[in-house]
Order: sequence, then structure tokens, then C-alpha cells
Amino acid sequence: MDVGKPLSTDRATETDNSCTFVLELPESDSLFNEKKSIARNVRDGQMLSGRLSNFYNLLQKKGFDTKQQIRITSSSHSDSIRASLNEMLQITRIINLDEVELYFLEDDASSPMYFYSPRNELVALISILRLVENSLCDCTEMQKNIMQELRASVVDMIGVCSDENITESVILEDHCRDKENRLLQWGEENGMTSRLRIAYVEGAGRGAIAREDLYVGDTALEIPTSLIISEELVKESDMYHILEANEMSSETMLLLWSMKEKYNTNSKFKVYFDTLPEEFHTGLIGVLLSFISSPFYPTFLNASGLSFEVDAFVVLGDSPLMFEIIEAKEHLQNQYNLLIPSLCEEHPDIFPPELFTWEQFLWACELWYSNGMKIMFPDGEIRTCLVPVAGFLNHSLYPHIINYGKVDSTTNTLKFCMSRARNEGKECFLSYGNLSSSHLITFYGFIPKGDNPYDVIPLEFDAGEDDFHMARGTWFSTNHEVFHYGLPSPLLDKLRKTRNPTLHTKVLLQESVESEIEVLEELCNTFDSMMDNLLVDFDDGFRKQASWDVELAIKYKGILRKIISSITTSCQTGCNELRARFLKIMDEDTRG
Repeated sequence: MDVGKPLSTDRATETDNSCTFVLELPESDSLFNEKKSIARNVRDGQMLSGRLSNFYNLLQKKGFDTKQQIRITSSSHSDSIRASLNEMLQITRIINLDEVELYFLEDDASSPMYFYSPRNELVALISILRLVENSLCDCTEMQKNIMQELRASVVDMIGVCSDENITESVILEDHCRDKENRLLQWGEENGMTSRLRIAYVEGAGRGAIAREDLYVGDTALEIPTSLIISEELVKESDMYHILEANEMSSETMLLLWSMKEKYNTNSKFKVYFDTLPEEFHTGLIGVLLSFISSPFYPTFLNASGLSFEVDAFVVLGDSPLMFEIIEAKEHLQNQYNLLIPSLCEEHPDIFPPELFTWEQFLWACELWYSNGMKIMFPDGEIRTCLVPVAGFLNHSLYPHIINYGKVDSTTNTLKFCMSRARNEGKECFLSYGNLSSSHLITFYGFIPKGDNPYDVIPLEFDAGEDDFHMARGTWFSTNHEVFHYGLPSPLLDKLRKTRNPTLHTKVLLQESVESEIEVLEELCNTFDSMMDNLLVDFDDGFRKQASWDVELAIKYKGILRKIISSITTSCQTGCNELRARFLKIMDEDTRG
């Protein structure tokens, strides 16, 4: 889970009867340089954005600059205030576009009221809301009226956005929650404030449920830094001087610390460790164990359900997830062999071999991969941490909490504030980040509900830095007309240029139609070949006996098939439409 970075650099200035809001793309934006470039690689999970260079064009098309002022006077009518809000929303939508959204921009994206994605819309609205609320503290009574009307309008728009994207859960009230309740009690006794309870949720294990109606801006969970597990705890332990001498990263130190602390009966965090599962069921372990061997614990594989693990790999085949897991496997294997044996041999009193087994190493890796959060502390340092109770918040494509990664320097607490309202008794969701299903399977062990816009298929053509592209389900597109087909323009333009470098027109002439059909047929053939590797089916008996990892693998292949099918269908439909349109034009020309 990544730290909640600032959405934009923005501020408001006031005079007695007006407010001026400044919206700006900050140079500190982690994508600032990339947004000025033409393309970037998708290698190793890095997404290409062939339209990043259009960022400034988007602003300029709408008459905006990278730093824009919007002034509202106290005499402004409600319609004028709403118009100013819409103008602010246009800018913040563009400022908050991510790489995938930029790549898949439609050609009609210059429309004044263009909606990019549910994620982008919520983030843009929250950034405006935060700006307005920050300005409410130091304003005159006349200005306060403007701010309050703006805030009410933004909250209403968030409500509309939320109503269109609702994720519901089935809560299983009959499950025992003694350990979870003890953790909540422990947290509250040590300064935590929670408006959430923990319950078992169908298909997701445990989740965080609203104890009461929660509204936009409410703090659902507030945790003091004294309850956050960070590298400071390692520095207080007996292993720190050894690890520091080996120049280990803080993340590695924490991983090793947690392997031992789990069994410390006097640990301050014993109640927290007691709530952690013995198996996390992420893609790292369930599928990997049959392919990872340890010279120290070779018999472990015999007790791990080997047939299911092999079956999961058979299901995955040559899929992107297969390669992602193999890469993770190799990394873990190297880390274990590099770290553990020598520490246990040289310092057995501090690193007892029975606590630093291969099984415990994998368990700790899963713990930190699936529960670790990057938190910014008041000193400006970003540290990977474990945050008790917060780990029960599940991920959703439509989360209720999106900004949570910065410690409040005034209260010295980490606050999880609501970006969307949630009724009492409903599950509250967190955003783990803009992640693909393959990443969520590998490091978290689940597939989110709904169509994930970050499930993209990377495509590599000729060698070269600007020749990496991607495709996703064409149902996300709103433009399926000729020359668009629901497919990304950077990809189509790349194929057109390769096919006919001198042809730049998108007019239905014979040469352009023939070239366009060839482009679509080439793309269709590419994805037909991918589909051939995914057509292995499994009978009902196999599915009924499948373990959790095999079920995930089957679901993942279903996602890939759905994406590829939509692309090939769009290509075939496009070819048919091109031929029909061209024949109609030729017929009209013949008749004069």
C-alpha cells in the first residue's frame, strides 16, 4: 500500500469579498518529467503512457495553463459558483490523471465535461474538497458563505459518484471475533480511536465495518504512532547492531524482526500478532512453494499440497501472472539464501534457527507484502510500517478511504478519513493503489470485484524506448467509431505508422481503408494467438476440488480471456464496418 501522495499543489487566497483558488501541476509530482515525455516502457510492470506528452495539450485545449487561478466573488450567484466549480474540476481531473488513464485517453477527451474514470473523478473531487476545507479556517464571513456553498456542491458530486459505484459485502456475523475484539480493545486502551468494528466477510476473510453512519471527511480510524510498527522498534532490539553492520535495508530488518517478535510472549504487539493468520494465501506462497526449494527444509514441500500448487501453474500457463510470480519467487529465494543461513550460524542466540525457518521467512514476506503501508512521518521520512487494525481494511476499485499515508504532526496520529460516505453496518474499503489483478493475486491473494481498469496487456513491438504499448478491455472505451474501435489511439497510431509511414489521413479513401483493415487484422491475429494459450478448460470435478490458488488462477485466466475477446471482437467489428462504409461510399460515387 502506497503513501497517499498530494493530489496537486493548490491553495486559496482571499480578499474581503472574493476567493482566488490556485490549481497547479507541481514539479514535485512523481510523474512530472514523464508527463513531458512521449512514452515510457511497460517492462517490469512499468506502464507506458504514449500520451503523457499530451498532458499540457489537454490543459491548453481547455484554455488552462499548468498553473491556473480561479476567482469567485461574494456577489457570485449559485450558478456562477457551480460554473467555477466545474472549471476547477476540469483542471483537477487532468492534474490527477495517472499513467494508464493518460494512455487510454479518448480523442474526444477535450470535451469540457469529460469524465475520465471513477478513480480520477473521486480523487479530483477530494482534492477540491481539501482545498476548500483548508481555506475555511481563515476567511471572512462573506468568504465563508462561498466556501460552504462550494463544499456542499462538492460533497453532493461525491455522493453522485459514490451512488454509481457501490461495492457491497455479505457480512458473516456468526464467526467468532474474540481475537479481533481484543485487538480493538488493546488499541483503544493505547490511544486509538475507531468508528469501525471487525467482522468476517464472505469471500474476503475479515473486513472493517462502519459502527455508525460515516460521512465525507469523517475520521473512521485514528492510530497513534506509538502503535505503528516501524524501523524504530528494530533499533531498540538486540538484533539491530548485527543487521546494521550488514548494511541491511530497513524493510529487511523489519522482516527479520517480525519473524522473531511473532513468538515473543512479552511483546507489546502480542495481541496484534495473535490476530495474524498462519497462512496468508497470497500468490507468492500458494503457487510458489512447489517451485521453490530450500536446502535447509526440503521436506516442507511434501506437506504443502503439492498437487494443487502444480495444478495452479498448469492453469496459469504462459500468462503475465506466471512470469510475475516466477520473478517474485526468484527474488525470495535469493534473499533467503543470502540472509538467513549465515545469521543463524554466526549468531544463533539472537537468530535461533527454529524461528528463522524457510516457512517463517515466507510468512513474514507475505505479512509485509500484504499488510505493509508506506507512511510519511513528521520528519519527512517515508517508512514502511505495519498498522494494527488498519490492516483489516480491504481493497476495492471503489474505495471509501483514499488518502491515509501521512502522520498528522499536530496529533502525532495516522488518520483514515472518509472520501465517500458509508452507512452503519456496511464494509468500508481502502485503496491499496492503482494495481492490476495479477499484482493483487501475487502480493495480496485476491481479485477485486468488478472490471479492473489496470488489467492491461503489455505489447512490445520493435526494440526501442518508445515501442511499448498496451491494451485492455474495450468495454472501458466510449468511442467505438471507425478509426477508434474502443482501442487505444497510441497503439493504433503505432501500427498505422508501421504499416504505412506516409499515410496520415483518417478519411475513408481506398488506401486508408485498406491500410486500416490490415492494422486491425494484424492486431486481431496477435490477440488470437494469445487466446490460443488460454483455451484449456477444466471440468466441473476439477473445479469443485480446486484449492484456493487454483481458483484464483482460473479466475485470472477468465479475466484475460474476457479482455482478449473484447479486443478481437472490436477488431472484427471494425473491419466489417470499414468494408461496409467503403462499399457505401463507392456505391454513392458510382451513382453520381
